[in-house]
Amino acid sequence: MRDLIRCPSVTPVEGGALSYLQTRLEALGFEITRKVFSADGTPDVENLYARWGTQSPNLCFAGHTDVVPTGNETDWTAGPFAGDVREGILFGRGAVDMKGGIACYLAAVESLFDAGWTPRGSLSFLITGDEEGPAINGTKAILDWLVGQGEAFSACVVGEPTNPDTIGDAIKIGRRGSVSGVLTVNGTQGHAAYPHQADNPVRGLVQLTGALMDTPFDTGTDNFQPTNLEVTSLDVGNAAFNIIPAQATARFNVRFNDTWTADTIKQEIERRLAAAASTTTLRDTSKGPVAFDVAYTDRPSHVFLTRDDVLISSISQAVAAETGTMPELSTGGGTSDARFMKDVCPVVEFGLVGQTMHQIDERVPLSDLTKLTAIYRRFIEGYFEAGS
Repeated sequence: MRDLIRCPSVTPVEGGALSYLQTRLEALGFEITRKVFSADGTPDVENLYARWGTQSPNLCFAGHTDVVPTGNETDWTAGPFAGDVREGILFGRGAVDMKGGIACYLAAVESLFDAGWTPRGSLSFLITGDEEGPAINGTKAILDWLVGQGEAFSACVVGEPTNPDTIGDAIKIGRRGSVSGVLTVNGTQGHAAYPHQADNPVRGLVQLTGALMDTPFDTGTDNFQPTNLEVTSLDVGNAAFNIIPAQATARFNVRFNDTWTADTIKQEIERRLAAAASTTTLRDTSKGPVAFDVAYTDRPSHVFLTRDDVLISSISQAVAAETGTMPELSTGGGTSDARFMKDVCPVVEFGLVGQTMHQIDERVPLSDLTKLTAIYRRFIEGYFEAGS
């Protein structure tokens, strides 16, 4: 684990992390594939796929070795890539998100093989260097390539930090969908002292963003939280105090449940905007409706829910056996590479406690690493026993 932390793999740099994993996995008899993918306007990304065995089922572990930037390194109490251990706690960028999860799963597989165990099928690792970046040349790209080569997957565990407080709190069995967009309101530039000669787009932007956020989209469903839209920035690009701007923009993100699809949530957003634009409560009515445009990011994340009983039961029972508590089956939180894995096989997410991810002094207790390794080991054994 410390060796993996010491690889400075800030996205999209490989930093030696994939090479380290390749060495460890080859020693266990895994066949290794390293692939670099490219796309216009995005950095090249290296990915690793390792498989032991040729038979079905193929149980895959997916994760990422890339980490977010460290921030000001002088703010860390130890170097972010030093891998220091103090009072039973390991410090370093990626300790939680998510080199810790990768190290624990690898340690679980190593301990099983050392004990003479062999799977009744195949084990595989799919590790990317692009999860914290654009996520274009990473998991999605190598999955498409692997499927094109005839590779098949039976189930997948993504080792993201899923637990809010303690190991065993929650297993992610699905995720809400996500759509992001930019709302632009157009006005007429003018002098702030002569507002009748201008049309201030800020008034319209306030009116329209209020319409997006004020009324709930739904009350939630049996498996998902209520849909929620947040405006994340407002901007007019205006440094002067006495100029009414010609244009104002707002960025927004909506996390939606299975009441909606990406298309229908966009339709509802546009319905709300059109209705608010024609109700000129904040503007001079003689100026007519608010003039606006809305543009969405290219790739929405789609809502999904895993219903594979063998996969969910195997990992739930492993957690309960090692912690004494049955985990919650959750669909909360943000997106992950599970959104790509769900297109090829049933997928769940389970890893460490996420309280310090992306923070200065990201850290994990060594006891949590030990516990997660034991859970993964028990899960792997249980999955193949249940499948047989």
